[in-house]
Amino acid sequence: MDLVKYRQSDSEISRTEDLLRLLPRGRTSVLDIGARDGHFSKLLAEHFDSVTALDMTPLNLEYPRLTVVTGDATNLPFPDDSFDCVFCAEVLEHIPNVVRAAQEIARVTRHEIIIGVPYRQDIRLWCVTCPRCGKVSPPYGHVNSFDDQRLTELFPGWDLVARSFVGLRKEATSAFATWLMDIGGNPWGTYDQHEPCSHCGAKLTPPAPRPIWRRACAAIALLTNRVRSWLSPSQPNWIHVVFSRPPR
Repeated sequence: MDLVKYRQSDSEISRTEDLLRLLPRGRTSVLDIGARDGHFSKLLAEHFDSVTALDMTPLNLEYPRLTVVTGDATNLPFPDDSFDCVFCAEVLEHIPNVVRAAQEIARVTRHEIIIGVPYRQDIRLWCVTCPRCGKVSPPYGHVNSFDDQRLTELFPGWDLVARSFVGLRKEATSAFATWLMDIGGNPWGTYDQHEPCSHCGAKLTPPAPRPIWRRACAAIALLTNRVRSWLSPSQPNWIHVVFSRPPR
């Protein structure tokens, strides 16, 4: 994926603006989990005196008020109550042990948690088939799907103080269409993603030429999904929430 082009898209601009709008005022320190290219870390530095950018891979970021740390969201290398706020956008959908990650986020946060995730994403859509092991992975490595209830359950005892929705999409599939698409090799999967195969770690590439019967299975699945999407109601692309720690 071309991150520069992605950041300039209308949908990404809207998502970024909404997350910044939700930032609490009057706080001084924030942890940005899953900093990736530093896009949000740099923006957060305009609102906080101290920003810690954490990612699983080493980051080469130099920016005023910004500290870079390599670490895992399920085992954060910080003491309890280390930050006024924790910012975690487009991350939790990637983490298999999301409950543990939420516990760690709550542990290191003094005041507010800002979360952004895809809303009710059907991760059966746009899957990818690994060229090495032949197994199917969800799009962009998204192993979790979220709605309001699941997000609230991840942070028990915290108060939900803000919630917003961004974007619209109209997509739907079925178990039958998913089965057909897997047989067809998932030719329209998200093969431009950075995330490797979730099973063997291989780089994902579009499938090689397939027999006509497999191509027919994929075509029927795609047509089925288009019909179901046309009949289904629209829903938001993303949900953004802010949790606040109750007085202790």
